[in-house]
Amino acid sequence: MDAIVDAPPLAKVGGEPWTRLPHDLYIPPDALEVFLEAFEGPLDLLLYLIQRQNLNILDIPIAAITRQYMEYLALMQELRLELAAEYLVMAAWLAEIKSRLLLPRPAPVEGEEEDPRAELIRRLREYERFQQAARALDALPRIERDVFTARAEPAQRDSLRIPPPVDLADLVAALREVLARAELCDHHHVQREALSVRERMSQVLDQLDALRFTAFTTLFHPEEGRMGVVVTFLAVLELLREALLELVQAEPFAPIHLRRRG
Repeated sequence: MDAIVDAPPLAKVGGEPWTRLPHDLYIPPDALEVFLEAFEGPLDLLLYLIQRQNLNILDIPIAAITRQYMEYLALMQELRLELAAEYLVMAAWLAEIKSRLLLPRPAPVEGEEEDPRAELIRRLREYERFQQAARALDALPRIERDVFTARAEPAQRDSLRIPPPVDLADLVAALREVLARAELCDHHHVQREALSVRERMSQVLDQLDALRFTAFTTLFHPEEGRMGVVVTFLAVLELLREALLELVQAEPFAPIHLRRRG
């Protein structure tokens, strides 16, 4: 036996499916209207008729174009479309040009156009140039239509900046700068100064903190003279050798800071 396949319902009315149309169904003839062509004005319609038949715009057959134009207006009236006044004005102008071409032409007068189609051709060519310019502009890439702006939020990253190591050359350069300032405060009073490196090491440790960094140059006192600067520098070197101090420098040629190790 052949299997019976249920046909899908055509519609649902009140929640119940209908598989066949009712016999008394009536569809009015004007229930659905489809418009395939839409024109922006009479010049647009004329240009469409000329381009559809590949006619030369400089040599328009007025009789054929006028007949097709009137047929289209009649079709629009049959579809009960409201015709703009400019369509009717163009129809009258085409009829005038057609009649002027059919009537015998008098001798041309100076300053008067010989061809009655000249003004119509000029307006059609100007409208065609505007259409081409509009299509060229529409073909350009447009934001949010052809080109879309990319947006991305940068990732949040906590960068760890490692300070560059401090070498002996940096310490010597810092010492040279301190000595240069110490020479400005040098005096000629000669006396014996008893300076102890071990005692200065204790003084340096008392000045430093284990949490905050202190500028290297603040450990020196130019009023002590060259001897005091040298003793302080030796005390710092001894503390570094015993790993009691920590030196840092933010970048090359930047000031040197140090602190006491915890």
